[in-house]
Amino acid sequence: MASRSGLLFSGSDWDFRTLSRAYETIEAIATEELHLDTYPVQMEIISSEQMLDAYSSVGMPLMYRHWSFGKHYLYQELLYRKGGRGLAYELVINSNPCIVYLMEENTMALQALVTAHAALGHNHFFKNNYLFRQWTDAGAILSYLDFAKGYIARCEERHGVDPVEEILDAAHALMEQGVFRYHRPPKLSSEKQREGLRERLEYEERSYNDLWRTLPPSKDGTKVRETDTMAERKKSLKLPEENLLYFLEKNSLILEPWQREVIRIVRVIAQYFYPQRQTQVMNEGCATFVHYTLMNLLFDRGLIGEGAMLEILRNHSNVIFQPGFDDPRFSGINPYALGLDMMQDIQRISTAPTAEDRDWFPDIAGNGDWRQTLLDAWANHRDESFIRQYLSPTLIRKWRFFVLADAANDPHYEVASIHNERGYESIRSALAHSYDIGASRPDIQVVDVDLLGDRHLRLQHKVKDGIVLEGGSRDATLRHIRKLWGYEVSMVAVDAQTGARLHERSTSQIGE
Repeated sequence: MASRSGLLFSGSDWDFRTLSRAYETIEAIATEELHLDTYPVQMEIISSEQMLDAYSSVGMPLMYRHWSFGKHYLYQELLYRKGGRGLAYELVINSNPCIVYLMEENTMALQALVTAHAALGHNHFFKNNYLFRQWTDAGAILSYLDFAKGYIARCEERHGVDPVEEILDAAHALMEQGVFRYHRPPKLSSEKQREGLRERLEYEERSYNDLWRTLPPSKDGTKVRETDTMAERKKSLKLPEENLLYFLEKNSLILEPWQREVIRIVRVIAQYFYPQRQTQVMNEGCATFVHYTLMNLLFDRGLIGEGAMLEILRNHSNVIFQPGFDDPRFSGINPYALGLDMMQDIQRISTAPTAEDRDWFPDIAGNGDWRQTLLDAWANHRDESFIRQYLSPTLIRKWRFFVLADAANDPHYEVASIHNERGYESIRSALAHSYDIGASRPDIQVVDVDLLGDRHLRLQHKVKDGIVLEGGSRDATLRHIRKLWGYEVSMVAVDAQTGARLHERSTSQIGE
C-alpha cells in the first residue's frame, strides 16, 4: 500500500495512482480505527474554473440554467481573482456514490487531507445521520437532477426563456419557505420517480383546461355555497400549510402543468438541502475530527513524512481558526472550530473525565468507548440538540462564552449568564437555540383561501420576540407569491405568544 520508502507519497506532485493508493490506505484506517460506514466514493479532479462553476450552481454536478447562477459565478470569480477570497479545496455531494471534487492545484499532502475530510468524514455523516436518512434520497438525487436539467431546458425551447425564468425567479425567492419541516415527504426510487413523473406530466398536459386561468371570482366576493365554511375549507385544503411552494404547486388555478413541475423541481432541491442547514457544526466537526485523527494516525504509522505533516497541520489550523469578536475578520462562530472542539471534548469525557464531567454527563463520562459515543452522536442529533446535549462547562470556559441580555427597551446590555452552575445551563441553552432554524426562520403559513369565492390567499406570520419582516423583502416576496397564485395575497402578522394581530399587508397595497 505504500511506496518503497514506506511513505504513501513524497513531494507535492501527485498522479492518479498515488491518489488511489492514498485513498485506499486512509479508508482502511478509517474503517479499522474509527468504524466509519460510507457510501462508495467517486473522486473527480477539477480546475479552479470548474470549482467556481460548482460554487455558482450550489455545488451540484447537474443543474438547470438560471441567470442567478451566472451572477453568483461572476461575483465569486471577482473575489477570487482579486485575492479577496480563496476557493474550497474540495466539494462533496450527498449522493450514492458520494461524489468528491478535488482541486487539481492541490498538493498531494492537501489531497490526502481533503480526501479524509470529505470522502470519509462528510461521507459517513451523510450516510448515517438521521436527518439525511429521513429527508434525502442519496441514491436518486443525481438522476432527479438530470431529469430537472433536461426538463427545464425543454421548457425553455417550448415556451421561451423569459417565461421559464419568471417562474424560477418566483420559486427561488420562496425556497426558504418551500420545505416540509415537521413531516417527511414521500420518497420514491429513482426508476419509479422517473416513470411517475412522465405519466403525470403527460396526463396533466392532456387534461389541462386553460379556461381555469380566466375563471372569474364570484360577483359579490362571498361564499358560493353555504356549506363552504372556513373550517371546511381549511380541512379540505389541509390548512394551515407551512410549505408555500407545495401549496402553490397543488392549488394555484393559473399555473400550467409545466409551471407546476418547475415549482416542484425547486421545492425538491430546497428539501434536499434542508438537513445541511441544520447540521453545519456537526457535519464540519465530524469531517474535521476525522481528517485530523486520520492524518495523525498516518504520521504515527510512518506513512507520511514530517514535511507533509507540517503542511497538513498548517492547512488544518487555517480551517479551524476562530477570530476574536474584536477582530475585523470575525463573522461569527467558526463551525469547524466549535465542531472539532466538541468532538474532541466528547473523546476526553469518555476516556479521562473530571468530577465535573461525571456530574454533567453521567451516561458517557468514563465509558472508555469514545468511538461509539461519537458514532451515536453523529447519527442521532442535529446542531441544536447536539449542543444542548454535549456542550460541556469545560468548553464554555475555553471559548469564554457568556450570555448578553439585549432587551429593545433597555439602554444597556446586561450580562445575564456567566461561568457558574446556573450560567452554564443558560449559556448552553442560548447557544443551542441560536442553531435552531425553526427559531431563526420566519414562521409563515397559508391559513385560508376561498377557491370558490374571491380566491384571496391569506398568509400568517407568527412574530417571535418582536422581530418583524423587513418591509422591502416582505413586499417583494408577496409579489412573487401573487405571480404564482394569480389573485390577491395578504399577510397578517400576529404575536406568536399572545395571538394579537399586529398589522396586515396585501398585494393590493404594494402594486405589481
